[in-house]
Amino acid sequence: MYVILFDGVCNLCNASVNWIIDRDKKNIFLFASLQSAYGIETVNKFGLSGDYMDTVILRDADKIYTRSDAVLHIVKLLGGVYSLIYVFRIIPRFMRDAVYNFIARNRYRWFGKRDSCRMPTPELKAKFLE
Repeated sequence: MYVILFDGVCNLCNASVNWIIDRDKKNIFLFASLQSAYGIETVNKFGLSGDYMDTVILRDADKIYTRSDAVLHIVKLLGGVYSLIYVFRIIPRFMRDAVYNFIARNRYRWFGKRDSCRMPTPELKAKFLE
């Protein structure tokens, strides 16, 4: 199982989680907000800096992927046509992350934010750690 940590108040992040859930045919992903106890514990365990709220984190047991690496690994794990996006891995990380960071800095302005973290529906509750 893989855990995707995301900004629970970000509309873009929540839409991305919905998109992943709809395509997770292998049922390999669990989710937690970065604001949750699990999210905070993960951030502390891996020694991430204070700007972790601007990134998506993919956790695979004792390894994490952040920013564009996380996105590329997620689409690769989804398989099918989505895994073709993994070809962008050939672009140097600093360039991929520059684009990622630009979107992350503007996500609230472009997509808005919620007053509180996402509450999963009863049908999806098992996919969320908190």
